[in-house]
Amino acid sequence: MYRLLIADDEALEREGLELIIGRMLPDTIEIIHAENGRAAIELAEERRPHIVFMDVNMPGIDGLAALRDIRARLPEAKLVLVTAYDYFAYAKEALTLGVKEYIVKPAGREQIVALLRQLLAELEQDRLRRAGELRLRQQVAELLPLAENELALMLMVDHVHGIGAARLAEWIDFPLDASRAFVVALPEGSDSFVTRKLYDTIRGFAKSGGQPCLVSSAIDRHMAIFLREQAGPASSGYAAAKRFAEQIAELARRQTGSPVTVGIGSRQAGESGLRQSYFEAVFASTCCADDPGICLFDELREGKAELQMGDFTGFVGSGETGGAYVLNALQHIREEREHQTLTVLDKAKRYIGEHFTEELSLEEVADYVHLNPHYFSKVFKQGVGETFIDYVTGLRIERAKALIADERLSLKEVCFEAGYRDPNYFSRVFKKVTGVTPTEYRSGLRDVTEE
Repeated sequence: MYRLLIADDEALEREGLELIIGRMLPDTIEIIHAENGRAAIELAEERRPHIVFMDVNMPGIDGLAALRDIRARLPEAKLVLVTAYDYFAYAKEALTLGVKEYIVKPAGREQIVALLRQLLAELEQDRLRRAGELRLRQQVAELLPLAENELALMLMVDHVHGIGAARLAEWIDFPLDASRAFVVALPEGSDSFVTRKLYDTIRGFAKSGGQPCLVSSAIDRHMAIFLREQAGPASSGYAAAKRFAEQIAELARRQTGSPVTVGIGSRQAGESGLRQSYFEAVFASTCCADDPGICLFDELREGKAELQMGDFTGFVGSGETGGAYVLNALQHIREEREHQTLTVLDKAKRYIGEHFTEELSLEEVADYVHLNPHYFSKVFKQGVGETFIDYVTGLRIERAKALIADERLSLKEVCFEAGYRDPNYFSRVFKKVTGVTPTEYRSGLRDVTEE
């Protein structure tokens, strides 16, 4: 039920409006009475009305002043000015308060009811709009972590995607400018519960630091973090990166009692630069010897750590040394992506197989497998070897050929059973695919039977 605040210093006016509304719109609106501007402000704050009828001339705080206060507290409320005088004298100030409707005393019953119905319809539209916005916000909130993980994996694996890394970075507001990669190697031998808990803790810490970052999923006991850096000298970047890694290591120790190793790449920019920083962080994560297990690639490059730069090329090229598990993880990502693509295609083909005789669209199938239609079209053609339309057409024509062989069905019935609604169009498609019309195809089957 909607709430209507009637503010008027004349009780008779308030009661008259309530009587009209109660009779014309029963069980629709709850009436709240205010005898002056101060009471109107207090009741508006307490009862939060959806509609306010405000008399202009009241003792103490006048109507416009009260509306100004109520508008600040209830920006979504519908405000109506009630006056016994020429409304235009108040129009300019009323418009600044968001008042778009007014009633001149004495108002007729039909005018009041028509105005209320209009305002109730606007309130319902506002409610539906807010509900839609909330749904959209919920969907965005659910999709953002997926998009973030997708971008992180693209930077790690150089995964070919329908959407480029730069475009995806723009969508999630993570410019590919000066950033640094961190690779956290989680403890070996930890069960899935401990690994998940540790991953959630580290991700939550990275996200709460105030600095924009990307966090990948945990893959084969390692996770990547791409942390944007503020402009400044390299030395300050080193110090901030070390401090960030030390906090991660300390969190892990408190959480599980087990150490983690953190490799830190150099500050880079751009898609290829961040991928380079990631591989540097991977390499550095295998060179952590001293507690708390933190190593900067920049220090390795400058010869300040035990291993020298000569080891890096061999590490990336061959997968030897302690970094083999990471390269195996990258291979695992690729295999998982291929498996996911095949799974999506199998699901799509099953759905098409069950519905190809209906009015089936690419958008419908893409929605069924939860993919963008444009991306689904590209994946389908790459995986199946033909376009969505050609694939569906092939199924329908094969179905039609089997049905034509059944002499009990007319060619018009075959057309509908195969998924077409226009016999002439069906005949043209059939001939394009088979080289003969449906009639010629049936005649050919008869000739073979007779022979």
